Amino acid sequence: MTEIRVIQGDITTVPADAIVNAANSSLLGGGGVDGAIHRVGGPAILADCKRLRETEFPDGLPTGEAVATTAGNLPARWVIHTVGPVYSRHENRASLLRSAYTSSLAVADSLGAENVTFPLISSGIYGWPADDAVRQAVRSVRESKTAVRVVTFVAFSTAMQRLLEAELGR
Repeated sequence: MTEIRVIQGDITTVPADAIVNAANSSLLGGGGVDGAIHRVGGPAILADCKRLRETEFPDGLPTGEAVATTAGNLPARWVIHTVGPVYSRHENRASLLRSAYTSSLAVADSLGAENVTFPLISSGIYGWPADDAVRQAVRSVRESKTAVRVVTFVAFSTAMQRLLEAELGR
């Protein structure tokens, strides 16, 4: 069974086997978590992402899927990039959001990662309501059949940390 931890802080400073990046489909960096991971991780991450775009994902990484690169200067071995869905009031995209988590855990399993850190995917610029983003994240990890021993959710605010802890019953 996977242990789920919650901390508040900067995901780029948290040691782990793998850090999950809430990427955009281009894999070439962006704002929020994605931009921070690329800035702190350095050019090696972007170089790997460019290779992926030239080979496996010429049209970009599809929403809900995940892929790994080096972690560059981050305190991890790998970055697992995943694309969460943009929130829509008119279309239920929750399965795509859950897939971003489960696909990331499947990639972590293929790498042999035992300790993985996650941001709350789609909860920033993609506009997913925080309470449901937390519900989907925790549900995805709890229901996933993964060999990952520890998942740490890194909350960017005290309010998000409290939502995560409440969802976990703490």
